Amino acid sequence: MKVEITIPDSLSEVTLDQYQRYLKIQDNNQDEKFLASKMIEIFCGVKLSDTLKMKYADVDGICNILVDMFNEKPQLVTKFKMKGVEYGFIPKLDDISLGEYIDLDAFLGDWDNMHRAMAVLYRPIENKYGDKYSIKDYEAGDGEVMKDMPLEAVISSIIFFYHLGIDLSQAMMNYLEEQEETSLVQYLNSEVSGVGINQFTHSLKEILDDLKVSLN
Repeated sequence: MKVEITIPDSLSEVTLDQYQRYLKIQDNNQDEKFLASKMIEIFCGVKLSDTLKMKYADVDGICNILVDMFNEKPQLVTKFKMKGVEYGFIPKLDDISLGEYIDLDAFLGDWDNMHRAMAVLYRPIENKYGDKYSIKDYEAGDGEVMKDMPLEAVISSIIFFYHLGIDLSQAMMNYLEEQEETSLVQYLNSEVSGVGINQFTHSLKEILDDLKVSLN
């Protein structure tokens, strides 16, 4: 049977919602042939019934292309357009609010709620000044629209925060090594602790391992 198929060759052509839907199916089913059919259905827009009529060699080839695509290691995507609206990555992480941090910490390690984490990191751009820009204020509950964002931006931000977590942890270790015992006690008793960062980084590492994204 001849079936017209558009195969995405970049994570920018896949939405977060598509990947979330595939993950739910993958978590509840270990049948490789069924998962291959669902992969083509979800990412290539082919009816499931039509995938079953395709040559096995063609199905295998398409799935290999998709798997290679998911191994991409994109650089941080700072801006993208979605449904006619331009979104920008949060310009200054130092200015993140407590509410933003709480939601980001809660959702960034959870694929089921990844769209809610992305609503913290990416928001509509309000003003531009050359390469600089400002974004809309964060409002909890804005996450649903982010399901249509490109997976490239999602993966790039996860990789960014994974490496940021490693950098912050190393900076804290260097700080501790340089301080006298009194300063060390004060530091460990302060609100700034490496424990949260280490746990956060570990959860992101698990996500990237699942995607088989190389961090080298």
